[in-house]
Amino acid sequence: MSTKSTATVNEENKPSRRKFFIGAGATVGAVAIASQTPIGKAVIQEIGSTVQGKDDGYQLTAHIRKYYETTML
Repeated sequence: MSTKSTATVNEENKPSRRKFFIGAGATVGAVAIASQTPIGKAVIQEIGSTVQGKDDGYQLTAHIRKYYETTML
């Protein structure tokens, strides 16, 4: 049996901010490296073309233009 007490073992397994940020940093680094591979670049290009193809964003229409004209001082 180990000489460590149960409280000491629980403290070692407890999640901490330091471990979280180390893991997050490693993940971001891995994603950055993967995005520079040929497969990663193809995936980014595919996602970009999908996002650019949508016209769901802001569009200046007649009623919006009229609203802007009424708000001018």
